[in-house]
Order: sequence, then structure tokens, then C-alpha cells
Amino acid sequence: MKIALTCPASLPATQFGGILFLCLDIAKEASKAGHEMTIFTTDMDFANNAKTFNKKLPNDEHVEKFTIRRSHVWLSFSLFFINPGMYFQMIKTNPDIIHSIGVRSFQSFIAALVAKKKNIPLVVSDQGGITTHPELFSSGIFKKMLYKMQLPMIKFIINQADKISVANEYEKNIFLNFCDESKITIIRNGINLETMHSDVKFKQKYNINTNFILFLGRFSKVKGIDLLLNAINLIKHETIFQKTKLVIMGVDFGFEKTMLKMITDYELESIVTVIHNPPRTDVIAAYKESEFLVLPSRWELSPLTPLEGFAFKKPVISSNLHGIPYTIQNNVNGLLVDPENSTELGKAILDLLINEKKCIEYGISGYNLVHSACNSKIMVENTLKIYHEIINR
Repeated sequence: MKIALTCPASLPATQFGGILFLCLDIAKEASKAGHEMTIFTTDMDFANNAKTFNKKLPNDEHVEKFTIRRSHVWLSFSLFFINPGMYFQMIKTNPDIIHSIGVRSFQSFIAALVAKKKNIPLVVSDQGGITTHPELFSSGIFKKMLYKMQLPMIKFIINQADKISVANEYEKNIFLNFCDESKITIIRNGINLETMHSDVKFKQKYNINTNFILFLGRFSKVKGIDLLLNAINLIKHETIFQKTKLVIMGVDFGFEKTMLKMITDYELESIVTVIHNPPRTDVIAAYKESEFLVLPSRWELSPLTPLEGFAFKKPVISSNLHGIPYTIQNNVNGLLVDPENSTELGKAILDLLINEKKCIEYGISGYNLVHSACNSKIMVENTLKIYHEIINR
């Protein structure tokens, strides 16, 4: 098959997050199976922020066995990137199917337009919470107006789609507000286990002489970093925590200044290590050498970071809300705490630090999950089945 993928960002902007890796993994695995894969995207070049677009990136780049086709972003609002050149790139091609990832995006709108004009089947994956993301409710007036203006676009994309691929029941229920259940298929997100290797000696590189727990994610209030720092402040004098550090790795999405002030105000400088814009090899090394992950998000749809931690048999502490419980099971592969509850979060951290046996058991359970169900090979096999069913139909 000849398959066109669309996504708001691709390489080298790996800090963009989950939808980028989902798109890449589909391209990698499907191209290995002999399919002709092309990613149509923007020229985002992260450079430690979400506003850098680089005209010097090649318009066409061959990566492994697939192709990335970029066009320049002329205008951006928040994470809505307008690159009109993508339409002209896609209209010249004749793929058997188009798969758009990230519904609330200009790129998905272009994919739907091309699919309609050329009568090409369209598959849609979101990964962005089209009606549930916290920014839809907490942002300023301008952003709220933008989100409302996007609603007709979202409805057009979903109506044009032949199939909606969702990661779990939580996301399925979101789409039931827009389309019939028959249009929706659940395909669990997965990580690429073949890429989870690094020769970096993390503790040595960052001069960390104790055990550490790990937060990895955008420096954003949505990710719950303030809750985590509150929790660390509450437990910092506990005996078990005297031998432990917190490592925070990620990229600023507007919360870094507040985060650093909290670290100073709570006098956590000797306990907390902040690593900005880490290379992917360092991220993988951090997973490997950490004790466990702490990800107290206020919202997640189907997070990939816990799955990457599971690949190294690391349990995860997170929030019991939205799509998180479909990935992290309480007392099975991690601990889920009430959202906005730093006291309970601190107790959960101490629990895993004290109970090494529990930590090991949860880590093994997570490891079994990614090897049996939540990996890119199985995810792409199920995605390819959708493509074949639509084309054959």
C-alpha cells in the first residue's frame, strides 16, 4: 500500500511529544512490512520551544525506509501550525489511504480536504483530547475563541473519516459525541521497543550520586509539576528520602519560571536536578537508572511515557483521572493517586521507596504489558488491518 501520514510535527522535533512518536512508529513499522510510507508535516525544529520553524530543513528527507515531506509554517497560534504548502504537496500524490494524527490541527484539516477532493479513504487518530484537554477551559479569551472556531473544522474531519482509531474507552467516549460507534476502533498505543537502548551512563554524566526518581514531560502546569514539588517538599525530611533525588527532564511549555521559583522557595536545590531539552539517549538512560517514574498529570489521553518506563521494569505513580487508568493500573503496575492531592502523592512516593518488593513486582507487570500488548509492532499490525479493511470494502 501507498500510505500518507499527516502530523503537526516530525523529526527533528522529538520534544513535541506522543503524536510525533506515534506517527513515526507507524511509518517505521509499516515501511518495514513493505508499504510506501510518507509523513506530511511542518518544518518544526524544536530548539527548546514550540515556536521554532526551520526553512533549512529539507523539504524531502528519507529516513530509514520512509519519507518525511515538510512545508514551512507561515503562521502559528499556540500549537496550531498553518503550512499551506502541505496541501499542494499532498494533492499531487495518489496514496491508497491517508492517516491523519492530531485532529485539532491544520494538518488534519488538509488531510480531510485532500481525501474528499481525491476520494481517498481517511483514517483519523487524535491523541489530543478534542473536547477534554484542560487548555480548552483554562486558557485566555483569544485561545477559547480559536478553539470554538476550530469546532466546524473538527466536525468536517470526523465526518470525512472512514475510521477513527482511538487508544482506549475513554477516548472512544469522546468521539461518540461526534460520530457513530461503528466508525470507531480501539487500538492501544505502543512504544518502539527496538529504540529503547542507550550507552549513556546517566548518573555519571549528571553527577548524581544517589538513587533518583524521574519526572519526564513538558514543563507545563497540565503535567502537575507543581503538585510533585509540593509533595517532595512534604517528604524531604523523611529518612528514606534522604538517599533520593528527583530528576526533572523536559522542555519549557510556559511553566519553567514558576517551577524554578518553587524549587528555590522550597529550598530543594540539593534534592532536585532539572535537565532542559535532554537528548533522547539521555532520556532512555534516565529510565534505565531511575527507581520509578512520577507523572502527576492533570490530564492525559493515553500517555506513552509510562510505557517507556515499563520497558525498563519501572513502575509509575500518576493521577487517577481521564485516560491514565487505561495505561497505569493501581496496585498492578503502579500507583494512582487522587488528582490535586500532594499529600497522597508524597505518601505514594514513600511507599515505593520503602517497599522494594512492590516496586519490582509492579515494574515486571508493566514490562509484561508493553511486551504483550502495548508495543509498536502490535499497534501497527492492528492499524494495517484497518487500512486493508477500508480499501477492500
